[in-house]
Amino acid sequence: MRDPQSTPRLTAAPDHAPDPSPLPHCPVCARLPERISWRQRPGRPVLLVFDPCGHRHTSPAPPILAVTLPGAP
Repeated sequence: MRDPQSTPRLTAAPDHAPDPSPLPHCPVCARLPERISWRQRPGRPVLLVFDPCGHRHTSPAPPILAVTLPGAP
Protein backbone atom coordinates (compact mmCIF):
# COMPACT_ATOMS: atom_id res chain seq x y z
CA MET A 1 0.00 0.00 0.00
CA ARG A 2 1.31 3.47 -0.88
CA ASP A 3 1.99 6.11 1.73
CA PRO A 4 -0.69 8.82 1.16
CA GLN A 5 1.58 11.49 2.64
CA SER A 6 4.76 10.68 0.77
CA THR A 7 6.92 13.65 -0.09
CA PRO A 8 7.18 14.74 -3.72
CA ARG A 9 10.43 14.16 -5.58
CA LEU A 10 12.92 16.98 -5.28
CA THR A 11 14.37 18.52 -8.39
CA ALA A 12 17.77 20.12 -8.82
CA ALA A 13 18.10 23.88 -8.76
CA PRO A 14 18.78 25.57 -12.11
CA ASP A 15 22.42 25.88 -13.15
CA HIS A 16 22.28 29.66 -13.10
CA ALA A 17 20.54 32.19 -10.90
CA PRO A 18 17.52 34.04 -12.33
CA ASP A 19 18.23 37.30 -14.11
CA PRO A 20 18.39 40.27 -11.72
CA SER A 21 16.50 42.47 -14.17
CA PRO A 22 12.76 43.08 -13.76
CA LEU A 23 12.42 43.41 -17.55
CA PRO A 24 11.10 40.47 -19.59
CA HIS A 25 13.23 38.90 -22.32
CA CYS A 26 12.75 39.96 -25.94
CA PRO A 27 10.15 37.61 -27.50
CA VAL A 28 12.07 37.56 -30.82
CA CYS A 29 15.70 36.87 -29.80
CA ALA A 30 15.26 36.02 -26.06
CA ARG A 31 17.93 38.57 -25.04
CA LEU A 32 17.59 40.52 -21.82
CA PRO A 33 16.93 44.15 -22.81
CA GLU A 34 18.48 47.21 -21.22
CA ARG A 35 15.30 49.19 -21.83
CA ILE A 36 11.80 48.71 -23.24
CA SER A 37 10.04 51.64 -24.88
CA TRP A 38 6.33 51.52 -25.52
CA ARG A 39 3.74 53.59 -27.31
CA GLN A 40 -0.01 53.26 -27.74
CA ARG A 41 -2.30 55.19 -30.01
CA PRO A 42 -6.08 55.19 -29.52
CA GLY A 43 -7.68 52.12 -31.08
CA ARG A 44 -4.33 50.46 -31.88
CA PRO A 45 -2.34 47.80 -30.03
CA VAL A 46 0.62 48.69 -27.82
CA LEU A 47 3.99 48.72 -29.60
CA LEU A 48 6.94 47.56 -27.48
CA VAL A 49 10.51 48.25 -28.67
CA PHE A 50 13.33 46.31 -27.01
CA ASP A 51 16.72 48.07 -26.75
CA PRO A 52 19.49 47.44 -27.74
CA CYS A 53 18.32 44.63 -30.09
CA GLY A 54 15.65 46.90 -31.63
CA HIS A 55 13.03 44.17 -32.07
CA ARG A 56 9.41 45.28 -31.98
CA HIS A 57 6.46 43.44 -30.48
CA THR A 58 2.79 44.37 -30.43
CA SER A 59 0.55 43.60 -27.49
CA PRO A 60 -3.22 44.06 -27.12
CA ALA A 61 -2.79 45.41 -23.57
CA PRO A 62 -0.45 48.01 -22.08
CA PRO A 63 2.43 46.72 -19.97
CA ILE A 64 2.10 46.52 -16.20
CA LEU A 65 4.59 48.93 -14.70
CA ALA A 66 6.09 48.35 -11.27
CA VAL A 67 8.52 50.58 -9.43
CA THR A 68 10.94 49.00 -6.98
CA LEU A 69 13.52 50.62 -4.76
CA PRO A 70 17.16 49.80 -5.49
CA GLY A 71 18.25 46.81 -3.44
CA ALA A 72 14.65 45.75 -2.69
CA PRO A 73 13.96 42.01 -3.07
